Amino acid sequence: MNDFVYEYPVKVYFGAGSASKAISEELAQYGPNVLLAYGGGSIRKTGIYDEITGLLRAAGKNITEFSGIMSNPTYAKVQEGAELARKNHIDFILAVGGGSVIDCCKIVAAQARMEGDIWEAQYGRGEIPEQMLPTGAVVTAFGTGAEMNNGAVITNEERLMKAPLAGAYHSFAVLDPEYTMSMPEKQVISGAFDTLSHCMETYFGTPREDNVSDEINEAIMRNVIRNIRRTLKEPGNEHIRSELIWDAAMAENGILKLGKTTDFQCHMLEHQLGAYTNCNHGQGLAVIHPVLYRHICKDAPEQFARFAENVFRIDPEGKTVEETARAGIEALADFIREIGLPGSFREMNIGADTDFRAVADTTMLTGGCCRRLTADELYEILRECI
Repeated sequence: MNDFVYEYPVKVYFGAGSASKAISEELAQYGPNVLLAYGGGSIRKTGIYDEITGLLRAAGKNITEFSGIMSNPTYAKVQEGAELARKNHIDFILAVGGGSVIDCCKIVAAQARMEGDIWEAQYGRGEIPEQMLPTGAVVTAFGTGAEMNNGAVITNEERLMKAPLAGAYHSFAVLDPEYTMSMPEKQVISGAFDTLSHCMETYFGTPREDNVSDEINEAIMRNVIRNIRRTLKEPGNEHIRSELIWDAAMAENGILKLGKTTDFQCHMLEHQLGAYTNCNHGQGLAVIHPVLYRHICKDAPEQFARFAENVFRIDPEGKTVEETARAGIEALADFIREIGLPGSFREMNIGADTDFRAVADTTMLTGGCCRRLTADELYEILRECI
């Protein structure tokens, strides 16, 4: 394993009724003005809005609402939230929603304390903000693990870029399975596949010798796969849901990444595809992953074979390492079809007329989980996904 120092700032309140405990205990240390952030209004229909606002008022807080945060949150929305925070002298930001709401608020928290433009600061000068408003997250849609880290994916529509920004860590996160039970089944499956993707993007990084992080990762991946299958049979089972919620958190709380150099090239490619098509994140990952892995499995066949054996239980008997590796990738592709996720861009209504060349050329290149890919190779991968 690589050297590391581990410390994690996010305090997790897990289980039924955890929002009440978190808000009463955590917000007492902050001023009275709270920015309550949420998405399109589903929390009003489910009763979560009434519950959270009641808890905030009971804690003596003044509420300013920041609503309408969209999937694939835009940079313009970030600026709207930052202006609200400044204008209303906000002391604390509470994000109630899924990854989009939570990501947006991380950057709002940073931008609200900055004089200049956070995008220009990070991408123009390589500066990461240090002063941020404190934030917390109440998770109502899981999969991204966004509540567990300080990274956010924001769509800059003017620049045609969907890219990561660094913002605030949430001081606490509420993970109450009951809050997620109204998620549509397709969203549950898509989100859970995003969790699996996070695990894979870490697992195929370096080093690839036997290590405890990879062994924990294998257990999480098996748990995600098992509970996605169980969800399709028992969508209302809260125990199954709680397993998937904690899987999502584990994939992004740093544990699986200890001693590892991660990759996330598939994520970078899907993000930039999203900038051009506004596609569903989990579905895009499901299409790209098998194709990308077919391109690179020959560069790390032992790790792909280990993935095949330990995650998808492929029997290596009578197979070469390379054959076992390829069998694992096909098992992944079969699983994607089994759970109803798309296997091609056409199934997502993304046609061949999409400017895949521009997507590939503007995608952030990472170190590569097995080797560094080129923009030309990314273009080939996108074309094969059609």
